Amino acid sequence: MRFQLTSDQLALRDGVRGLLTRRFDGEALRAAVDSPELDRALWRELGAAGFFSLRVPDAQGGVGLGLPEAVLAFEEAGRALLAGPLVATHLAAGVVDGAAEGEVVVADGDPGGLVEWLEEADVVRGDATGAVALKSVDPLTPLHRVPGARVRAADPVAVLLTAAEQLGTATRVCELAVQHARTREQFGQPIGAFQAVKHLCAQMLVRAETARAAVYAAAVTADPVDIAAARLLADEAAERGARDCLQVHGGMGFTWECEVQLHLKRAWVRARRGGGGAESEESLAVDLLA
Repeated sequence: MRFQLTSDQLALRDGVRGLLTRRFDGEALRAAVDSPELDRALWRELGAAGFFSLRVPDAQGGVGLGLPEAVLAFEEAGRALLAGPLVATHLAAGVVDGAAEGEVVVADGDPGGLVEWLEEADVVRGDATGAVALKSVDPLTPLHRVPGARVRAADPVAVLLTAAEQLGTATRVCELAVQHARTREQFGQPIGAFQAVKHLCAQMLVRAETARAAVYAAAVTADPVDIAAARLLADEAAERGARDCLQVHGGMGFTWECEVQLHLKRAWVRARRGGGGAESEESLAVDLLA
């Protein structure tokens, strides 16, 4: 199969990236970290741009596109570290009034009992009775846990969109590592000239591109097993990529002025969304034994 993006898909990707560059750049990201509240104006702007209604049929007032296009949009959201219950609101578009337009923020009880952005949500799908606030490692993802929540299977689309966000992080941290390796000098030359740094950057790129192929393929087939494989590869690419990017940056990567540590923390939180990778591993194991 060829997974070459069409001109329309490239335009969609560039449009989402342009919107996020304009509305959620590095300065806005740091401001959000200092004051972690959902930007309702940006949420409505995303709705007006069709971010949440991408897969809603034309007849229902949506954009009428498919899963591959949604994956491209969520990849860009992950790349920009866009905050908020994006997956839950996207899945609620066409079901919950106002979700498609970005007028309503929707949270969803995670299969593992976690709820993201519960206090900011206008609508909560699922039972969040007795939810207890947790201290989240990611300052831009407030978490609650529902005690005694019944473990259930995760929605495959939610799993794939999470993988797309992870892919965005994997791509971005690779870019940041390469940029730093080209400009940071030690012993009179850029650190990218040293073999150890070259290998780190090369491994990040390989993991990101492997995950990209898997995520794009799963978006085309929509097969649960393909989605499970994509999720595992994307989680690994995001988490290991962010750790390697930190190593390239050295101590400055841990500072609040550097976005690398935020990518790592978000990757950790996403990796535990939807029951974590254990469910994906089980799906692959069952398929291999069939």
